[in-house]
Amino acid sequence: MPILENSLRNLTKLFAKAYWSAKVFKQKKSKYIAVSGKVVGHEELSNMIDASLDMWLTTGRFNDAFEEKLAKYFGLRFALTTNSGSSANLLAISALTSPLLKERALQAGDEVITVAAGFPTTINPIIQNNLIPVFVDVELGSNNIDVDQVAEAISEKTKAIFVAHTLGNVYDLEKLQILAKKHNLWLIEDNCDAFGSRYLNQLTGTFGDIATLSFYPAHHITMGEGGALLTDNPLLKKIIMSFRDWGRDCWCPPGKDNTCNNRFGFQVGKLPEGYDHKYIYSHIGYNLKITDWQAACALAQLDKVDEFIEARKRNFQTLFNGLINCQEYLILAKAIDGADPSWFGFPITVKDNAPFTKVELTKFLEQNNIGTRQLFAGNILRQPAYLNKEFKLRIRNTKVKSNLELEDSDYELLPNSDKVMNSCFWIGTWPGLQEQDLDQMIETIKKFIDGYKYSRDGKN
Repeated sequence: MPILENSLRNLTKLFAKAYWSAKVFKQKKSKYIAVSGKVVGHEELSNMIDASLDMWLTTGRFNDAFEEKLAKYFGLRFALTTNSGSSANLLAISALTSPLLKERALQAGDEVITVAAGFPTTINPIIQNNLIPVFVDVELGSNNIDVDQVAEAISEKTKAIFVAHTLGNVYDLEKLQILAKKHNLWLIEDNCDAFGSRYLNQLTGTFGDIATLSFYPAHHITMGEGGALLTDNPLLKKIIMSFRDWGRDCWCPPGKDNTCNNRFGFQVGKLPEGYDHKYIYSHIGYNLKITDWQAACALAQLDKVDEFIEARKRNFQTLFNGLINCQEYLILAKAIDGADPSWFGFPITVKDNAPFTKVELTKFLEQNNIGTRQLFAGNILRQPAYLNKEFKLRIRNTKVKSNLELEDSDYELLPNSDKVMNSCFWIGTWPGLQEQDLDQMIETIKKFIDGYKYSRDGKN
């Protein structure tokens, strides 16, 4: 059997090399310049075939290897995989509600500071856990949280800060850490778009109590669907694992029994003494694990991540240099001092004085085969989902109210979030972009602006 397995692995490598070489060539010939995508090769396919030969069908040896290697990459003690970055966010917030955290556990009605100009699944877990989101505004250009507004938004009910590094751009972690420590707040980094970003030469995802990652195909590395959580805290690791794995108290890996050597020696809750520890549940949890095929793919991707990060940085700089003379009408992205972003995308904000709108520019780009994306939900409080289901919130330092009670004056407290919604979009920086793609993106934007130099209708 070992001879047959080795033959299959060798044939897989030969097939993958031939197949993916042809596929990459076809991708280069495509007219449409995608805003994101995956870069995969024979290594990923070989690992996935190898995992298939085990027929294990859930997390196994590849997942163990990936979690260990991912934790080592970030210089942290623990990495735990899950089935998406969104699930990672849900697990991060849910973990902080655990009674095992005693007086630091988040209770219903406690507050979590975040931004309105973000991705839904950064905000949803706050609402889903019966907590109160406290929204502060973002800064234009960086599109990140306005840290100066955080201090004024903190109340006696505030227990955590949960915010993403927007498109890989780094927010002021030093100031947020100081605030979190001063007020004894949990700090969660949504690092889903920022794998490889650094602040003061330290990787983002290592500053907070918990960080989250996404491995969707658009992200820095991929396993298809998938995500992970990072922490240095053994208790948080135990809690996260419990919420991820049905809420169970047992920490045995799948297919393993009696890791604690005390499987029938527990008496907790109102269970009878000796009840099997594998079926004791300490949290109301989920099943959010991945398969070993996913981990096998990501393990190969992790070997390439530094190359991907450098490509994203180069592509961003090429776009920035090419569009630097367009700043009469466009706000280009900027990083704060001490930050070295691993850019997920290239954000562009149309200025108020521009003779064109964001909609007109993005339509023109799409008509010319250049992919664009909105900056996620814009001002999420204006999205239909958040207008139809009632929940409590605060905006900056105002009083708690229902989202259904919001008035125009409330939205006016988040002017930059509205500006992001109305005027900001982004184009790609992913490693699959070629030099000619970047040149085409730059020249198309310049062509559009030149057509609007003197009048709104594009006539000179």
